[in-house]
Amino acid sequence: MSQFFEHHVFFCCNKRAAPDASCENHGASELQAYAKDRIRELGLAGKGSIRINKAGCLGRCDDGPVLVVYPEGVWYTFVDREDIDEIITEHLQHGRVVERLKR
Repeated sequence: MSQFFEHHVFFCCNKRAAPDASCENHGASELQAYAKDRIRELGLAGKGSIRINKAGCLGRCDDGPVLVVYPEGVWYTFVDREDIDEIITEHLQHGRVVERLKR
């Protein structure tokens, strides 16, 4: 059976009370929404292509904010839209892991 999505991207959007580390405290939901919109703008959303999702705690808040790309299982950290754009262009469009953001 083939995959439903070529890539499935999960953004940790878990929020913990300060001072505990959490991805949401670093703007994860805002950047997840940006990634979802950007994928749509590029015509890459939907069946057979790319799906961007929010996730609860992925257990790596100390590395946060984090996202994971499946089916490869590649974990990334990010800080801004430029990082998200690089992950989209390099990994999701061209299949090249972004080593500087990999966790």
